[in-house]
This record gives sequence, C-alpha cells and structure tokens, in this order.
Amino acid sequence: MNSRQHQLDAFNRLLDIMDDLRQKCPWDKKQTLESLRHLTIEETYELGDAILNNDLQEVKKELGDLLLHIVFYAKIGSETNDFDMADVCNEICDKLIHRHPHIYGDVVVANEEEVKQNWEKLKLKEGKKSVLEGVPKGLPALVKASRIQDKVKGVGFDWEESHQVWDKVQEELNELQHEVIEGNQDKIEAEFGDVLFSMINYARFLNVNPEDALERTNKKFIKRFQYLESKAEELGKPLMDMTLAEMDVFWEEAKKLR
Repeated sequence: MNSRQHQLDAFNRLLDIMDDLRQKCPWDKKQTLESLRHLTIEETYELGDAILNNDLQEVKKELGDLLLHIVFYAKIGSETNDFDMADVCNEICDKLIHRHPHIYGDVVVANEEEVKQNWEKLKLKEGKKSVLEGVPKGLPALVKASRIQDKVKGVGFDWEESHQVWDKVQEELNELQHEVIEGNQDKIEAEFGDVLFSMINYARFLNVNPEDALERTNKKFIKRFQYLESKAEELGKPLMDMTLAEMDVFWEEAKKLR
C-alpha cells in the first residue's frame, strides 16, 4: 500500500487538478452547490451498488468520484470565503475527537452500544433539541425508518427482546388485515406503513440491514425475471401470450440457477 506521504501527495494532486478545472473548464466553472447535489446523490448510490456487489475495484472508482465531489464543494466554498478543504477536514477532526472521549479523554466504555449512547448524549449537549435532528428529511423512507430507530435506541428507547418486536409485527399485521376487510383505503395505507416500520425494527434485532436485504431481493427478482424473458424469446413467444403456469416453469428453473 502507499505510504502516508504518497497518499498526501495524491490528495494534493487532486486539489491542484480541481483548481485547474474550476479555472479552465467551461462545465466545471458553471457548477454550484445546488447543481452538484443530485450528481452527488447519484454517485453515492453507485458506491452503494459497488459495495453490495463486493466489487472492490468499482468501490475504489466510486470512492474517487465521491471524493471529487467533496473537493468540488470545498473549492466552491473557498471562492465565497465561507470554507475551504482545510476547514472541512478540521471540522470533522474536531467532531471525531469530541465524540470519542473514550479515545481522546478519560471516559471508559464497555462495548459498541455504550459508544453509540455516548455519541447521542454528546450531540444533545452540543445543542441538538432532538436526537432525530440528525436524520435527513430527504432520505428514502426505508432508510429513514432504519436511522430513526437506530437513533432512539441510542438513548435507550428500544425493545428488550427480539420476540417482543416480532409480537409487534404480528399485531401490526392483524391491524392491517382488519382495515383491509373494512376497506378504508386511508387506514389501510397507515397500517401498511406500521407493518413496514415494525419489520424494519425487527430487522435491526436480527442484525439485518433492511435496505441491503431488499436490494438483494430486487437483484434476485431481476435476474430470475430476465431468465424468464430469455426463455420466452427462445420460444418466440411474447410473455403476454404465455399463461402464468407456463411462466412459472421457467421461474422455477431460474430459482435453481441461483
């Protein structure tokens, strides 16, 4: 692996290139914090895909793309004298030191859970009025639910045993079924949301990331459906002309292929 000096040299090279692009490239000169935002979100999802695929070369590539965005934002901030790359780095360094008193202070912790609890307590001491302030409003609902539950757990608001959470899932399913029978669409949606929220909570107790689990199922479904499509093409028969029984034969074949 590269030495610390080589890593610093590489980062300095990136800063120099960013200076050149911002000064000489018509596209880079036009960019703003707002124009880069949606691209940054896209890059973050691409990094997430690479991680789920365990493609380390792609992870390296996507990390570079994301790092470029961070450097880009810092460059724009320096142009308005609001912040630069040093400010960004020092800000996170100061936060990490403050939030890890068990490393940089005299606090003693027994395990990971105590670290997370101390983290949330420190955030409240810093002026946060709610432990949920740190959950971005723009997060996808499934990810947001997971982060909400993780945050409140940090201050002790949590179930004690996994079977209690499963009981809650069953309770929410029964309430959903009741509203389905009643036929009230608004209440059906509300109860369906409660079921999803309780399932995400249960996933936490199983040490399962619900976002990763769902994406894994998405990929599995896509692979099997595309197998079905390829078989239909071999037969020269459009899917819409096949019966469910015919399609199910190929679906079962796809399941065996993994």
